[in-house]
Amino acid sequence: MPEKTAARMGRPPLTERRKAETRLEVARVAVDLFLAKGVADTTAEEIAEAAGISARTLWRYFPTKESFVTPMLTGGIEHTAERLRSWRRDQDAADLVDLLCPPNQHATDDLKTVRSLIRLTRTEPGLRAVWLEAHRDAEPAFARALADRAGLAEPDLAVTVQAAMINVALRVAVEHFAFHAEVKSSVYQAAMREALLTAVRGFPG
Repeated sequence: MPEKTAARMGRPPLTERRKAETRLEVARVAVDLFLAKGVADTTAEEIAEAAGISARTLWRYFPTKESFVTPMLTGGIEHTAERLRSWRRDQDAADLVDLLCPPNQHATDDLKTVRSLIRLTRTEPGLRAVWLEAHRDAEPAFARALADRAGLAEPDLAVTVQAAMINVALRVAVEHFAFHAEVKSSVYQAAMREALLTAVRGFPG
């Protein structure tokens, strides 16, 4: 399919898809090497070679060594934002959780990689900073989606708080899964659902 046709259909151009695929492959390779050697003892050249690209290309895609893992952490932001927009105004909190946690959403291999990466953030401050930055970037995207759903020109205070609650629930759920649970899609889904339901239902009366 020509790139212009793909763009008109809402798909990113082929070159952009290839860049995204390359960035994701770099992230997977980086996690594997960071686990094996540690961040400090892993070089950018090693990661580039393992990913099948040049070091120059690698540095065009990423500003720091720790940021090599960013695609593993940010890939779901726009997907989540789209689901927030699709949450109809006649649907309740449980419906929102169903939209955000569809069954069989994550492959086991990706779950293992994400779990390993989040566990690394406990001992690698640079990776912890990347993890928190990913959620900082997610929050305004979620707020914008909720504002669109509500017909607002800009996110107001209520929408901003709602976005923050969803964002924190997602982060805490992933961390709980990484540090306390076995690597199973069903376990991951259960953690996400519990965290989101806690957030959207608020405090008990």
